[in-house]
Order: sequence, then C-alpha cells, then structure tokens
Amino acid sequence: MEAKLFQLSEPVLRESGYELVWVEVAGAGGNRKACFFIDKQGGLNVEDCAAANRIIGPVIEEHGVFPGSYVLEVSSPGLDRPLFKLSDYERFTGRKVRIRLREKLENRRNFTGILRGVKDQEKVLIELDEGDLAEIPLQAVYRANLVFEWK
Repeated sequence: MEAKLFQLSEPVLRESGYELVWVEVAGAGGNRKACFFIDKQGGLNVEDCAAANRIIGPVIEEHGVFPGSYVLEVSSPGLDRPLFKLSDYERFTGRKVRIRLREKLENRRNFTGILRGVKDQEKVLIELDEGDLAEIPLQAVYRANLVFEWK
C-alpha cells in the first residue's frame, strides 16, 4: 500500500516543488491513516504541509486507494530525517548522521559521524566520531538518520 501511494503521489508533489521522503499507512478498515512525510529545499512550514495535503488528497481519491474513510496526514520528516536514497546521502554531505547496518561490518553495526558523500554510487563515506573514514555499502544500510546538533 505504501509503495502504491508513493508511486502515485511522488510525481505530483515533485511538480509542486516537494520531495516525498516516505509514506506510512496504519490501521485497518475505516480507521486507516495515511502519513506522508515531505521535504523541500529551505525547509517546510505549515502552509507547505497544507498545500501538499490538497495535492495528495485528490490523487488518492481518483485512484480509489482506500475503499472506505481514511485520515490523510502530511508532515515534515523531522530534525532526525531518515536517509533512503542515494541522492539523500549526496544532499546531506557534511551533516552528522547515524547509520545502523543489517549485519556487522568491521565488527560493528552502528556508525555515527559526519557524512562525507558517496563513492562509486554504491558506498557511503562517513567520518566517524573517532576520526576514521568508513566506507559503508549502501545495500548494507538498515537505517540512516540525520543527527540534530544543538548549537
């Protein structure tokens, strides 16, 4: 269901200047909740979320995704924004990230440090808090998030 909603909504949101980060669907029957997490260059505000809601709602209705009633929620991905796509890793180069792997690499599963980009379109480069540079295969990443730093 999430993949279908993403596929239907991503192009129309992109045309309006928004990036669809991910979609979650919760509940069952008439208690469905579709949550869309969007972003844009320069950040989001409440008006952006309302505008995206007005864009997504008709798409869902037109394609009859939900047979009954549902709640549509549009939100920012938050300060600890997840990273999914190769372009996310490129876009947030220079920011602090936390990466958790599916299996151990170099005897560890958790890596925290400064994102230093992508190598050969398949490895994430991260300067670890300890100072070493780690090359992490993108396919090994289970979860990656920005780390918000208070200044």
